[in-house]
Amino acid sequence: MDVGDVVGARRDSVALPVPVLLVVAGFAAAVVAQGGYYLPGRVLSGLLVVLAVVLVRPRPNILVALGGTFAAWALLRGLLEGDVLSGLPSAAAAVVFAGAALVAAQADRDQRELLATVLAGVGALIGFTGWLAVVFRLPSWSTVAEGLLRAGSTLTYPNAAAAAMAATAVLSLVLRPSPLTAAASFLLCTGIGATMSRAGVIALLAGLVVLCAFRGVEETLTAALPPLLGAGVAVGALLPSMRVADEPQPVLAVAGLIAGALVTLGLPRLGRFVVPVAVLSLAGAAVAGYGLADGLATRFSFSSPDRAGATGAALDLVARTPLLGAGPGNGSFFFDRGNEGSRVMRYVHNEYLQVLVELGAVGLVLALGVVAATLSVLWRGRGTPLWAGSMAAVVVVLVHSGFDFLWHLPAVLIVAGLCAGLGFPSTEDGMKEGTTA
Repeated sequence: MDVGDVVGARRDSVALPVPVLLVVAGFAAAVVAQGGYYLPGRVLSGLLVVLAVVLVRPRPNILVALGGTFAAWALLRGLLEGDVLSGLPSAAAAVVFAGAALVAAQADRDQRELLATVLAGVGALIGFTGWLAVVFRLPSWSTVAEGLLRAGSTLTYPNAAAAAMAATAVLSLVLRPSPLTAAASFLLCTGIGATMSRAGVIALLAGLVVLCAFRGVEETLTAALPPLLGAGVAVGALLPSMRVADEPQPVLAVAGLIAGALVTLGLPRLGRFVVPVAVLSLAGAAVAGYGLADGLATRFSFSSPDRAGATGAALDLVARTPLLGAGPGNGSFFFDRGNEGSRVMRYVHNEYLQVLVELGAVGLVLALGVVAATLSVLWRGRGTPLWAGSMAAVVVVLVHSGFDFLWHLPAVLIVAGLCAGLGFPSTEDGMKEGTTA
């Protein structure tokens, strides 16, 4: 047996540790259970993550300390408001994120590569089911907004689905090149397009910038352009089915999906024909977008009157109780829409501002401390392509969190934690910190 056979046999024998499998199961459970937003999905996914943490017994560190302090503050603020249970969702959010990160950090290099592949695969399934929801008008997996049918997949919230897919998309771009990973990247980018999430696109672009900075522009563009162009073709063919007033066009959508997949898989092999095919792909997507420009106008605008009104109401609440906040669960935002009358929104669609409203400046400082601790530990693990993908995925979630209420969905928190843990310095038995080669 030669060296290549030995290496191949070792790679084939890689298996994920039981604690990591439990966290992945928690992620999958949350994805299926509407992102884990409602109590059954939140409890199940949270219990699976906690069980995994108990099994690995990670040593105390700054992330544990700050995450635990944030959770304790959320519970204390609930107690001060007369309802300690109201602080449980915020406390659980810190626990599942930090727990997922610490468990993923237990994996060795080969296990991390496998875990990243699994996450990309789950994300691709989210993208494909979202695409199906639009093509075949599946109400439980899609959302109607501003005359458009937007993909939500099993998470049922388009922006949360876009966040999960954008994080796993940048991760998929650093995996070993293969038809399987290329197909996953293509489905992820197509799924993001099917959600019509502006924040999802912005976050994805932020992740790509991070990849360019830490992995290199040439490597990033080589990996990203084929699936992005393929997704442009697929989404262009999907657009006629997205307008609720029009009849769906399943034949066109399926043809576009196949054509987009062929572009993704075939573009790297075209040699000198790459540029003409790329230009044609972009032109086709642009023509489709232009033809439906009237119906898609709201998706190409940064204007959002409801969010602007909720932000103003949120800032008024902050002015009343800036230090301690209004209390967990007390962040309802009332505002006036002129001729449309008064409106109320439960979330301000900015998690940083949401924390400031409910848990005050104390809570926001602790939340930002968790973010800073995560980035600090991540920085110590730098040096591999997977680390670059991990950092990009975390940035994706951090950027997107400024536009939506993502921290209320365990599916997003767990995938963010797993992506972070993939880039942490390697650990041994949860007790001794090591280094990445």
